[in-house]
Amino acid sequence: MLIASQLALWGLALIGVWALAWWMYDNLKSLAQIGVALLAPYFAPAEHKTLTERYGKWAVITGSTDGIGKQYAFQLASRGLNVVLVSRSADKLVAVAHEIESKYSVKTKWIAVDFSSGREIYDHLRRELDTVPVGILVNNVGANVDYPDDLDHIPEDKLWQLININVGAVTMLTRTVLPGMKKRGQGAIVNISSGSELQPLPYMTVYAATKAYIHNFTLAMQHELEPFGITCQLVSPMFVTTKMNNFSTTIMEGGLFIPNAEMYAKFATFTLGKTKQTTGYWSHGIQYGVMKLVPEWVRTVVGGMMNKQFRKEYYDQQQKPAQAS
Repeated sequence: MLIASQLALWGLALIGVWALAWWMYDNLKSLAQIGVALLAPYFAPAEHKTLTERYGKWAVITGSTDGIGKQYAFQLASRGLNVVLVSRSADKLVAVAHEIESKYSVKTKWIAVDFSSGREIYDHLRRELDTVPVGILVNNVGANVDYPDDLDHIPEDKLWQLININVGAVTMLTRTVLPGMKKRGQGAIVNISSGSELQPLPYMTVYAATKAYIHNFTLAMQHELEPFGITCQLVSPMFVTTKMNNFSTTIMEGGLFIPNAEMYAKFATFTLGKTKQTTGYWSHGIQYGVMKLVPEWVRTVVGGMMNKQFRKEYYDQQQKPAQAS
């Protein structure tokens, strides 16, 4: 009986060690890969390559006139890549293109499309990109609800917008650039997801579900594209002070764990070529790891409570102008 009890205890201990080892691998592999990449040039200088040498001279960035997408465009241009800016507003695209060209010695091209329109825009996009040897595609364009709310309170047009932009764009643009990347045997696809992918999210139900789609889509594409020498990176930011989050005064205040878009993109672009899956920012990595320690149902309940608070902050913002008048 004593021997049996000891064997059971040893078995449980081994299970615990196994679970801890896999948790550490799952959450710390990104940091380990970045560390290896940082040290590699010192041990094998000939293997160190720039982004243009590794992937090509042109980058396409969607949602590139504001927030994370705009800052990705600046970061990639600063590394010598020509950039194709894709967004809805022609005026904003022209302004960003001019700003990039005046700051960096690169070429720019811009394409004005509204991703919420769905399938009808992709023939135009394919024609515009047909002559561009796309080395890096940053699928950044995304949409969110105006503020957290019950599903049946959200207009149908807004729900279709979330699906067409968050699911449609990442899928169809990836498909569009793959033939060229496969032919050249190089390229990188960067899909911007969200920490919302970690669990169902009450009052942002559809948004979180679309990010879970991007998460699964990207990890599957990594396996499909590896034989062709193409990188497919999943980037899952937590809160960043962008217009998408302006329903919350708390988020827009920023802080140690909530960087602005410029700071975030600087860290996130650094990870390209160094890790296939990342939160893109050091403090977001800590948050992501801690959250994964908590059961999914707890994360779901806490997420719903946070979104109720964010909705209250939005209502408070709406009341202030009325009170002032």
